[in-house]
Amino acid sequence: MDYETVIGLEVHAQLLTKSKMYCGCSADYASAPPNTHVCPVCLGMPGVLPVINKQAVEYTMMTALALNCPVSDFTKFDRKNYPYPDLMKGYQISQAYAPISKKGYITIEVDGVTKQIGINHIHLEEDVAKLLHRAGPDGEDYSLVDVNRSGVPLMEIVSEPDLRSPEEARQYLVKLRSILQYLGVSTGNMEEGSFRCDANISIRPVGSTELGPKVEVKNLNSFKAVYLAMEYEAKRQRKAAEESKKLVQETRGWLDAEGKTVSQRSKEYAHDYRYFPEPDLPPVAIGRDWVEAVRKKLPELPEARRDRFITEYDLPVYDANLLTSSKAMADYFEEGVKASKDAPPKEVSNWLSGEVSRIINAENIDVEAFRKKVTPDMLSALILSSHSQINAATAKSVLEEMFKSGQSAVEIIQKRGLSQISDTGELEKIVAEVIKSNMQPVADFKAGKEMALKFLVGQVMKASKGRANPQVVNEVLKRKLAEV
Repeated sequence: MDYETVIGLEVHAQLLTKSKMYCGCSADYASAPPNTHVCPVCLGMPGVLPVINKQAVEYTMMTALALNCPVSDFTKFDRKNYPYPDLMKGYQISQAYAPISKKGYITIEVDGVTKQIGINHIHLEEDVAKLLHRAGPDGEDYSLVDVNRSGVPLMEIVSEPDLRSPEEARQYLVKLRSILQYLGVSTGNMEEGSFRCDANISIRPVGSTELGPKVEVKNLNSFKAVYLAMEYEAKRQRKAAEESKKLVQETRGWLDAEGKTVSQRSKEYAHDYRYFPEPDLPPVAIGRDWVEAVRKKLPELPEARRDRFITEYDLPVYDANLLTSSKAMADYFEEGVKASKDAPPKEVSNWLSGEVSRIINAENIDVEAFRKKVTPDMLSALILSSHSQINAATAKSVLEEMFKSGQSAVEIIQKRGLSQISDTGELEKIVAEVIKSNMQPVADFKAGKEMALKFLVGQVMKASKGRANPQVVNEVLKRKLAEV
């Protein structure tokens, strides 16, 4: 029997507000000492009262509008009760029955095919504390609790089960993260935990409309992990079905080092969180004037920016897609083009997708970390230098040194004496020596073998330590060979 994969994703994104969701504590907890960004509210002390963070509500509204979701006229908060040690109160203030937005969509492109993925709903809640598990000297395990993260605004975006492959799931996450970064509502950093994903996956016979037993996969901290976990789980479930083994609803964890999922707990029956309306927070009426005011704050989003790059900078669709998938990369590109009108946009794009991306990947950093060493105007100056002062190969090595030292292209070129030799008098001397030392290739060229000319050009470049202007070399070499 043929089966199709059915995937739905639940994404939790920490919002970039200054304070926490229900109190005035700083939400910038990442580098703070444990338990220093806390107060009676986020510590869950008796008798305290939470207050709704208006900025978090607006950020969620912005996200809804960007994801083609209508913003609800009315929203309210609910208590989600469960006794985990990372919840100081014993419950989480979330939204179960009246989220801020429902029923939108996002478009993705896989193998040249555009597909619309439904958004079930978007709601707001608070993040939980962080548990640090340790092994004691006496062999007894114990856990430490850091409450700094507890109460940070957390937006949950739940997709419909419209994804049909691991690659579609990955592209959905890439597109969603890009939109959140363009909006400026979240860093979207999976490695730091500000963009977290739980994946629900099942299989069903091709043509069936009923969903099979759902498996929820956790511990997915990268796009690669999501892809590999979905690929593994789809194969595992198919194999079980082919062997007539019963598939059960459960939660499984992804073991990245072992490349497999493992069962964590059964979810044969849905857990009863005993939701009820949060008595300490009033319902929120969202007027249309407020929605329109938020809509006016929306920036240019990835698809619109991609289309503009194609028309304004005459870029191929591939280049435009690549550049605009990351807001930081798109910003770098535009600043680089504006820094020098003599550097063609396509050439700037080639450098970013080529050498710049290679350095970023090799150093395992992001675009922002790269631009701290090499600013867009510094890259533009290097590109212009490659037009006249240095050749392409030398320009690549100069970029490497620019990144390591933070120096400009001009400083490095002068310091290392890398300026191209374009003086015909100087090049004639080098060409004469090369011809004298390579009489067989000279004879081959005279006999009509064009490849011999490329060899001789290479010898001139070698003798000049890469500084010779290739165009001038070709001219001088052909003239001198004609005289032999």
